[in-house]
Amino acid sequence: MSTTEVFLIAMAIIFTVPWLIWRLGRTDHYAPLVVVQIITGILLGPGVLGKWFPAYYDFVFTPSVIQLLNGLAWWSVMLFVMIAGVELDLKKAWEHRRESSITAGLALGAPLLLGCAAAAAMLGFDGWMGQQAMSWQFVLGIGMACAVTALPILILLMEKLDILRQPLGQRILRYASLDDIAIWGVLALILMDWGRIGKQVAFLLAFVVLSLAYRKLMAWLPERDRWYMALIWLAVCGLGADWAGLHYMVGAFLAGAVMDAHWFDQDKLDQLRHHVLLVMMPVFFLSTGLRTNWAVGGTAVFAAAALLLVASVVGKLLGVRLAAYVLRWSPGEASIIGWLLQTKALIMIIFANILLDKQIITNAAFTALLLMAVASTMLTVPMVKPLMHRAAQRFQAGLVSK
Repeated sequence: MSTTEVFLIAMAIIFTVPWLIWRLGRTDHYAPLVVVQIITGILLGPGVLGKWFPAYYDFVFTPSVIQLLNGLAWWSVMLFVMIAGVELDLKKAWEHRRESSITAGLALGAPLLLGCAAAAAMLGFDGWMGQQAMSWQFVLGIGMACAVTALPILILLMEKLDILRQPLGQRILRYASLDDIAIWGVLALILMDWGRIGKQVAFLLAFVVLSLAYRKLMAWLPERDRWYMALIWLAVCGLGADWAGLHYMVGAFLAGAVMDAHWFDQDKLDQLRHHVLLVMMPVFFLSTGLRTNWAVGGTAVFAAAALLLVASVVGKLLGVRLAAYVLRWSPGEASIIGWLLQTKALIMIIFANILLDKQIITNAAFTALLLMAVASTMLTVPMVKPLMHRAAQRFQAGLVSK
């Protein structure tokens, strides 16, 4: 069969299998479609399908097909990360800067510390740290992966829970937005390459200058032209960041972060995020699944994933409870906010992909992080719904305050 035909077979599998599992299995309560797509990507990867049905795997996922899928995956994830950057609401965070900074700081710091401790334990065993990593890069990278909050998926889950447009949902978005900035800042620190420091400084200086001109241009353009200009800007920023050695996804986030959400119709922006998730991101999930590896042994990978999950969840809940104590929140708020903020999903997977690309972590460590992200996201709605139900009466005032 031609490469085109095999590619289309792969695309049919990508969209058919997860949809059937999601629809027929009625998994939406604990595993939204996006989570099922991630799990399907893992199942279709070399660790499962490639091991059980190697002839079928080798027939469908040839090097040329994988190359085509990777190209689609790169662009889809750049769009997704750019939208996450656009949706940052820093003005609201500044208006409530004391509450937002305390909560975001503790919600990020506690799981970061526990994640770093887990990573330090993993250093005692072979097969986790990448060939190009120094110990501090590995420890900080794993620690930050445990601290990540997946802002775009958090938005989807809060829509599902009908709290996105309520004051509680807006507060959570402020905390997640600040953490998002910290996450990408730490990633840039991890990726700093003293051999390329000149390029990286040149990129950052050029980015600042061009951003000022870009913002003036976008304010002047009519909305219909802003969408095209945003795509051009995304490609340029991704190219510049990758040329400097920072990674194209860092450039994608920066491209979105300097844009104002009010430049775009909010409904259209929501539709774009939805359509990217529907039409393009499943390819990224499969591309991610193709990178999973169980070389150090399945038991060890699952044990590492469990360790990282405990560090992530306990750290996030502990950090938010400390913030609740300092800020004197009403009973019940800390648990709901903590469980929502521990959602990992896409942003953590994107973060882990970058660490793998730069050989900070191995395929085995990447697989453990991927399993942790899936489990974290699947826990969110089943844990939050009962908490909201039990706290409904006493917490009703909190939903309409602050």
